[in-house]
Amino acid sequence: MNAPDRIVLTGIRAAIIDLDGTMLHTAPDFHVAVNRMRVDLRLPPLNIVTITDFVGKGTENLIRRVLGVDFDPAGVEEHFPQALDAYLRHYHEINGDYSTKYPDVEAGLAALKAKGLRLACVTNKPIAFAVPLLEKTALRHFFDVVYGGDSLPRKKPDPYPFQQVCRDFDLQPHQTVAIGDSSNDAQAARAAGCRVLAVPYGYNHGQSIHEVDSDGIVSTLLEAANLISA
Repeated sequence: MNAPDRIVLTGIRAAIIDLDGTMLHTAPDFHVAVNRMRVDLRLPPLNIVTITDFVGKGTENLIRRVLGVDFDPAGVEEHFPQALDAYLRHYHEINGDYSTKYPDVEAGLAALKAKGLRLACVTNKPIAFAVPLLEKTALRHFFDVVYGGDSLPRKKPDPYPFQQVCRDFDLQPHQTVAIGDSSNDAQAARAAGCRVLAVPYGYNHGQSIHEVDSDGIVSTLLEAANLISA
């Protein structure tokens, strides 16, 4: 169940923040890279809404969902290696070129740091794309730790990345809040024992964020910071 609008989270000493759909609107990057890959495979382009609904569970899942528009499961696996290679090449070429920051992202991160919180970015995006993107958008310096989808043995919605951050920071899970845009973040946080806040503007696999179990929905990262007390 979602908590009341004005919940205040107390005893919080760290925040784990998602990247795609939470800090940055990266769907246009996905749209360009996916459709350039589809040109290579002689497939028709997909619209950005369709592609956005496939975002959030890692690159391999994204490519399989994209191929699933055209092929049965056997065809998906047949074309997967070529498609993945083409997608990664194209994404590397344009990473961040079409992305924009959501409102109050920098102000929210600064407010969290000002409260003495340690910050980690945990994303399912490959680390080779995540760090350059954070650097390109001048957000990297806010984070003590950055983990991509291939940094650890398991990725969201598995709780392992959040548990690792708690170990890194030497904190108990209840001292940590996850802020994200999808059920991946909420499921991982709940399983790890962390608190969770959700933003309503990102990529939740085509489902309403109001259906996700969280401690509250916040309109921006700055609002999240205002609801957190160390």
